[in-house]
Amino acid sequence: MNAFNKLKFVGLTLILGLFLACGNKPNPELEEAYQKAASVLAADESFYPILDEELYYFQNQTLDSITPLYINEQDAVAKLMKLETWLAFTTRDFTQKERQNLIDRKYLPRAIPIAYDGLAIIVNNANPDTCITVKDFARILKGEVSQWKDLYSQSKLGEIDVVFDNPLSSTVRWCVDSILGGQQFSAKNIGAVKTSAAVVDYVEKHSNALGIIGSNWLNDKRDTTNVTFKKNITVMGVSKMDSAKSYNSWKPYQYYLYNGNYPLCRTIYALLNDPRPNGVPTSFAHFCQLPRGQKIILRAGLLPRSANMNVRDVIIKKE
Repeated sequence: MNAFNKLKFVGLTLILGLFLACGNKPNPELEEAYQKAASVLAADESFYPILDEELYYFQNQTLDSITPLYINEQDAVAKLMKLETWLAFTTRDFTQKERQNLIDRKYLPRAIPIAYDGLAIIVNNANPDTCITVKDFARILKGEVSQWKDLYSQSKLGEIDVVFDNPLSSTVRWCVDSILGGQQFSAKNIGAVKTSAAVVDYVEKHSNALGIIGSNWLNDKRDTTNVTFKKNITVMGVSKMDSAKSYNSWKPYQYYLYNGNYPLCRTIYALLNDPRPNGVPTSFAHFCQLPRGQKIILRAGLLPRSANMNVRDVIIKKE
């Protein structure tokens, strides 16, 4: 067997998940490399609440073990491309270049949509202005406005202190791609902390702050109807109109993601490159899209990608 044929053979066995060397003998090095990558999944940190719950039920049901690595979206995809994991959770599909790169290496990359979430805009409870247009949100990110009074003439809060979860997070990338059309942030009043929880904490302590996080960090777990957000911050209503009013602005509740009223909606993907059709990474990705996994997503306050939806009217009493 010449060197060229040997390389072809190894590539073929990888894609089939057999990991055999010449002569049909097990290759310990390839098996070790597969198991090491299969033992972890990489995910954007903003998915921590939902994925931890999915993993809890998956591992109790199957007794399989997989460890989550919560990092930023860019690093999660990088680990997948370097074969350090077979599964990454993101808010984007593979790029054409990434997909072709894996195909050229004899893999079969798959992007499995599992849920929708809303990109939530949050402010301090002392901020009286609780509605914003998509247009004005874009103006803030572009640096065209930097003072609260530029948006709300009566505001006395001073500079708009914009805070993201992480410079390389899915939240930042989604805003750059979907709100700014690929244009990078340039305003000096835009910064980032490290985690979604830190964004909530920062906004709670700074009256002039405006935070951007995934909506699955907002739900009050004591409310099984998913219509109550955390009380230590205020979730802004977002409007597609030129002027934001209470009657035309929407918050990232499941129903408003479902009917399209909430404009800042994004898809959550499981990016899968597992060469074994019955591997643990593949099993977990499919668990998330099966009825039980979708029910967990629904209970967490996100919109399941494939599930029967029952819509009910709920009366919210304000104390």
